[in-house]
Amino acid sequence: MACLGLGRAVTVAVMAVCAGVAIAQQADDLSQVKDSSRIGPDGTAYVMRVVPVPTTISPEAQKSLARVVSDAVVPSTLEQRRTGTDKWQNGAGEVSKQMYPAKVEESTIAGVPVRIVTPLTMSAGKGDKVLINLHGGGFNSDSGSLTETIPIANLTGIKVVAVLYRLAPEHPFPAGLDDAVAVYKELLKTYKPNHIAIYGTSAGAILTAEVTAKLKQMKLPMPAATGIFSGMGDFSRLGDSWSLFALNGFSGHLDAPSATPHDAEYVGTTDLKDTVLSPIYGDLSGFPPTLFVTSGRDLLVSGTTTLHRAYLRAGVDARLVEFEALTHAFWNDPKLPESKEADEVMAKFFVERLGR
Repeated sequence: MACLGLGRAVTVAVMAVCAGVAIAQQADDLSQVKDSSRIGPDGTAYVMRVVPVPTTISPEAQKSLARVVSDAVVPSTLEQRRTGTDKWQNGAGEVSKQMYPAKVEESTIAGVPVRIVTPLTMSAGKGDKVLINLHGGGFNSDSGSLTETIPIANLTGIKVVAVLYRLAPEHPFPAGLDDAVAVYKELLKTYKPNHIAIYGTSAGAILTAEVTAKLKQMKLPMPAATGIFSGMGDFSRLGDSWSLFALNGFSGHLDAPSATPHDAEYVGTTDLKDTVLSPIYGDLSGFPPTLFVTSGRDLLVSGTTTLHRAYLRAGVDARLVEFEALTHAFWNDPKLPESKEADEVMAKFFVERLGR
């Protein structure tokens, strides 16, 4: 039985891993599936691995990883993605509110729609501080403006402004970037830059790095801190983890690596090595202290760790926290113990940096 042959010719072999679900569709008896590997003449690795659910994570996370999802290719339409994520967001948002009480209001800032998430009890000395969230959702939908903000507002005692930036494909780069910068510039009229932090997950994490690069280009004051949670800073290359994992790690369909760039509809006609679109190609010196968070089965773990190292090379105070085994943006499921831990790590970082 053959596994997918993934990766290009490299000096170090690239590993391709088959998920339990994919194996199940190729073998009647899972007990007959064995580990194997073969290295091609160009260094490409053809690898079959039996990857169990690890016991190093919480029982709740083990149960989440063990969910059997069909690996049939059923692409969602843009409409399904947007309505589906809205439905999921509302449900997960309500769970977040129950766990982390907060007030959510719809508003606009600088003409950009936003959600303002305020803790029910504003902590003393924190009324002059604000966090800006740039939500995830693949640049074409909103999958995080509630789950990424409600826990953080509650845990930090600081107001969070979630920017509902314009989405692709209708509005490719730099529309969403322009919206985020416009909100930041408007908030600078009320808040000192060292009392502002910007953060995001997935697409929002990518956008956070792009906003930072744009602020430097515009010679605007930098925020006190940024948070890049499961992101990347290079649209021109696909990292190793993109070959290994799907959005749900090893659950569901695993696409072979594509020669096309990440999020082509978002990128549009922009040069893939543009230093704002792909900040890794620019001068990162002077960027604010940044917390990077990812996980072991995150399809963007390569992108996150590669960008973190680029920040370190530029002399930035950059911290990296990688959670064991979990999948892309797992903290959007507020019920996981690891999500609580991740939110607490993020909140503590922001409180420390904005308290200076």
